[in-house]
Amino acid sequence: MSASDTDSDFASAPLPESMTVPGWRVALIIASFTFALPGFLNGAQTGLALGFGKAVLAALLAGIILCAGACLTAIISVRTRLTTYLLVQRSFGMRGAALVNLVIAIIHFCWFGVNVSFFGDAMVAAQDAGYGLPGNFSIFVICGSIMITISTIFGFKTLDRLAMVAVPLVGVILVAVCIKSVGSNPVDLAPAAEPPVPMSFGIALSALVGGNMLTVAAMPDLSRFIRTERGALVGMALSFPLASPVLMVISALIALSTLNTDIMQLVTGLGFGAPALVMLLLSVWTINALNLYSASLSMAATFPGVPQWVYVVGGGVVGCIFALMGIINYFIPFLVTLGLIIPPIAAIYVIDGFMAFRSDTQLPPVAIRWQAIAVWLFSLAVTMPATSFGLTLTTVPALDATLLAAAAYLAMLYFAGTPEEQDTQQDTP
Repeated sequence: MSASDTDSDFASAPLPESMTVPGWRVALIIASFTFALPGFLNGAQTGLALGFGKAVLAALLAGIILCAGACLTAIISVRTRLTTYLLVQRSFGMRGAALVNLVIAIIHFCWFGVNVSFFGDAMVAAQDAGYGLPGNFSIFVICGSIMITISTIFGFKTLDRLAMVAVPLVGVILVAVCIKSVGSNPVDLAPAAEPPVPMSFGIALSALVGGNMLTVAAMPDLSRFIRTERGALVGMALSFPLASPVLMVISALIALSTLNTDIMQLVTGLGFGAPALVMLLLSVWTINALNLYSASLSMAATFPGVPQWVYVVGGGVVGCIFALMGIINYFIPFLVTLGLIIPPIAAIYVIDGFMAFRSDTQLPPVAIRWQAIAVWLFSLAVTMPATSFGLTLTTVPALDATLLAAAAYLAMLYFAGTPEEQDTQQDTP
């Protein structure tokens, strides 16, 4: 099952039942992409800030929260067989969905900046290891962005399949680094005296949730292929609750034993050599190609008058600029912010799926559903300032944003009526 091969055929219509698969196949895809370099960095910084025990507990809770959210978005997609874009369009309206898609595209470009920073770090590590590569971090980032962008335009299908091999192999490399680093250094499981990114347990949990929340919100693009609702629940249970704690154990042990969060330096410093470094580069390349491709698809669907390659090139430029501006240095705040922006979107279309669109009636397209837009903007207006001042309801900002948006939208539906009821009233003379 390849998203690039099948999604284009049914991007604007329900997926046929004949194309569905068991839930465990989707679970393997989700779990494999959890073992990416940004996930390692998140886990390593969390381990140094909280210590091993609390870091693993945070990962366990994050896996449960992500699983719960993914179960809801997956069930909606199995019932409707619709893509994320169509579910968002149904809840937010056509122009409202354009706004949401624009924000999600920018988030993909930010992820491009994060990953191409890893590319630059890898090249610098290779240079320090004596491979004789000319240049510096900025040059490597620019060259990497250009190559990844060009490959996304001309060779995405090959990269898409390559990612299914390269990304899981990162997990193998991380396990090998963990074994060697723990065997070579004494491990103090307590928090580091001066962690690179100090954080509370709640902020750490929110960053772990935020780092995967885009996957949860966009889950319908994958989970609509799952055959049954029960299969969807099983698939989600086999993904986040298992992958998140395992990655945290590996990342935290590596960071606590070496006091280093730079996986590229660790790979070269521990003597793994060029093959491991090339595999890490390959995983960064394929994941960034997926970021550009996903963003360009959503933008092309929203603004069809512009060729898709223009969005790929524009995304590569914007992501490169983010990397040169040092987005990797603000990684945890970026993840916390994601936990505030994305969950309300998913909460709204999930609530609509269970309550507002229960009939099979095809509603006419609406430009903007102001109720959904208002709730989303309201949740951002409340949770972003509150988080910056350290004010939380549950100590986890991402959970605060989800609960606030869900409660506000339910209240909105109660007083203003569901979209179906509103459209019926508009049609009544």
